[in-house]
Amino acid sequence: MKWALVLLGLVALSECMNKVPLIRGKSMRQSLMEQGKLEEFMQKYPYDLASKYSGFMSYLPMHNILDIEYVSIISIGTPPQSFRILPDTGSANLWVPSIYCNSYACSNHHKFNPGLSSSFRNLNIHVAIQYGTGSMTGFLGYDTVNVGGIVDTNQMFGLSQTEPGSFLYYSPFDGIMGLAYPDISASSSTPVFDNMMKQGLVSQDIFSIYLTRNHASGSAVIFGGYDPAYFTGQINWVPVTTQSYWQIAIENVMINGQVVACAQGCHGIVDSGTSLIAGPPSEITVIQQQIGANQYTINCQNMGSMPDVTFTINGLQYILAPNAYVRQLNGQCSSGFQPMALPSAQGDLWILGDVFIREYYAIFDRGNNMVGLATAV
Repeated sequence: MKWALVLLGLVALSECMNKVPLIRGKSMRQSLMEQGKLEEFMQKYPYDLASKYSGFMSYLPMHNILDIEYVSIISIGTPPQSFRILPDTGSANLWVPSIYCNSYACSNHHKFNPGLSSSFRNLNIHVAIQYGTGSMTGFLGYDTVNVGGIVDTNQMFGLSQTEPGSFLYYSPFDGIMGLAYPDISASSSTPVFDNMMKQGLVSQDIFSIYLTRNHASGSAVIFGGYDPAYFTGQINWVPVTTQSYWQIAIENVMINGQVVACAQGCHGIVDSGTSLIAGPPSEITVIQQQIGANQYTINCQNMGSMPDVTFTINGLQYILAPNAYVRQLNGQCSSGFQPMALPSAQGDLWILGDVFIREYYAIFDRGNNMVGLATAV
């Protein structure tokens, strides 16, 4: 599966599976107050009665599960049926389990019942989605989807009938909400954000993602723009090189000032649905050796002497310190880098997953086909 989860993380996710609450979002004011930034923000952006009409943004909270996955709550149907979903910039389909799924993976997840929704329409179109170590098959339908207060009518989504294997059984989410380009959508299903843009439900064709660290609350997907409270400094706007994934060019990867990977330039995907940073196996092996990792395992006592890993993107250096790329759980430490072969027309792709996004607030601009990156607070 595309989501990079080590075995230790899978066990932890299993323990947390039934502890994920229906998430109620904090107001922007609450978030700013907790960060001590409310006064500064109000001075910089004085209240304007028209702002709610000209600059509407919707905040969809994400529940941080052990820094491994970030899960949100959406609803589908009339009356609404609630689901835990993974907001995923590395795929493009919305799907949830259905009552017609008898797979083991569906047995402990919420399942959509079309018969209980007066607004459901069955398209009778088959859909099949294959991930690295998991998959689903089912059919497509239309219904009303509520995402962070945005009422998205006539949204196409998948209803799973099979979810082979056991991986999805242990996942803390019921389904997935893909936020990539429609080019990679299975069965030509319209992605959620494309439908929001088409219906004029967002004031800007932009969404952004902020991920908290150390299991903290406050993670969010912001639809319709980005929030200055979540970052410091300037935004670096990077052109999308291929409109399928959120794919951008990377100039190199350095450790101690020396290029250790991506020496001739490469391409990477900014992917909220992948826990770690993944890259070509031979190059990841070099990085693991340089940081002192034995496969995934790292001696926690060595963190103070471990080097930074730096990605050069669009002329700027994005530094990952050891406390960013080392995962610490139950007194054990593991590397945040994972080997993965992902060939493309541009060569083997890197995946800049949650390890990267936690450090750099990510803004996804469909209007201009760019990714904005800024230092996260």
